[in-house]
Amino acid sequence: MKIQHFFDKRTSTQIGDALFVGDTIFMPDYGTARCDFPGGSAEILYESTQKLYALPDVTRVFTCHDYQPDGRALRYESTVGEERMTNIQLNARTGKEEFVARRKARDATLEVPVLILPSLQVNIRAGCLPEPEDNGVSYLKLPLNVR
Repeated sequence: MKIQHFFDKRTSTQIGDALFVGDTIFMPDYGTARCDFPGGSAEILYESTQKLYALPDVTRVFTCHDYQPDGRALRYESTVGEERMTNIQLNARTGKEEFVARRKARDATLEVPVLILPSLQVNIRAGCLPEPEDNGVSYLKLPLNVR
């Protein structure tokens, strides 16, 4: 079975007809991931998504999160064709400048997530916990005296 990594191993991986997109695109009725975290880029998200959208329409897309807009039932799978045609933030008709401007404007209105510091420490390690320290324990570290 063919395994293909897109961009790097922390973003999207294709195994057969299944595409695991991590924090790039979500269900079509929710859109895309925010880009205002450290190392985030609306420009790179746009370009990365175009590479995903070049895959066959029937490629299954498995998302990392589903925020269930308007209370709809949980979903975790769509297709490249569905995303390309109906993603509300980035579809086949969305230009790069338009997407980047809208994504940056939206991100500027969002609150910092409560668990951002521990989440980033795991995300930058592609889901792996930090190496254990001398006592054999892995720690997620939080800065003191910072709001």
